[in-house]
Amino acid sequence: MNLCNRLDVQALLSRHGFRFSKSMGQNFLMDPAVPIRIAEEAGLDASVGVLEIGPGIGALTVELAKHAGRVTAVELDRSLLPLLAETLAPYPNANVVNGNILDVNLKELVSSSFPGLTPVVCANLPYNITSPVLSALVDAGCFQRITVMVQKEVALRICARAGTSDYGSFSVYMQYHMQPELLFDVPPESFLPAPKVTSSVVTMTPHKTPPAYVENETLFFKVVKAAFGQRRKTLLNALHSVFGSHLSKSDLQQMLASCGLPLDIRGERLDIPAFAALTANLQSALST
Repeated sequence: MNLCNRLDVQALLSRHGFRFSKSMGQNFLMDPAVPIRIAEEAGLDASVGVLEIGPGIGALTVELAKHAGRVTAVELDRSLLPLLAETLAPYPNANVVNGNILDVNLKELVSSSFPGLTPVVCANLPYNITSPVLSALVDAGCFQRITVMVQKEVALRICARAGTSDYGSFSVYMQYHMQPELLFDVPPESFLPAPKVTSSVVTMTPHKTPPAYVENETLFFKVVKAAFGQRRKTLLNALHSVFGSHLSKSDLQQMLASCGLPLDIRGERLDIPAFAALTANLQSALST
């Protein structure tokens, strides 16, 4: 069975009486080159254990199983389980866990699924839960590489640089923890059914050295969130709206000046080191 052949796939879906769920954001890969390239870019071999999220009918899962030591795919839709049992039958190193990835203890799953293997993530992420899934994967801190297909606009946000229109708090969060790289785009016609947007594949690896030293990460991300909370505001006014009960606008003006930042600068102009420096100064001011 060719899981990227539309006739084979339609026969499989018909045989199991499967119907697509819009609420789950189901779009199955039909371009055979995409799973192959994802597996290649992820650098898989027998020493690697792969976590996949939302395997669909298994087009990517099969390719991952051909290269990795083990593949564990988490699928929410119970109606896909019998299809996956059929399509993955030739691959004993692939198994499926029925559940919501946002409810899964990722560290426990990795420990039980990939003993002695290097854990990575390869997935065509459901569009409706992309950001929380990525945050959960990063927060788990147990993956050596994360290679995922997402909406192109999300990929651009992940990789965006300071001062660009795509740059925001999610960009800072992802880049603080990971080194992202945009790999390639995937057009809508590569899926069944075809989505209304272009997708992109992005790969991320944990930083060997943090992009900046941050003593208080909670405060750091509070500053970042404040800076992007109202993009039309200057950074000074954005910070004052959050920290004004503790620091006067004059205090904040002095703080920006001490960081070498103009008073009319907006948050999207700051890179991670600049946010780190600002956070350090703010922490010092709040503790006095």
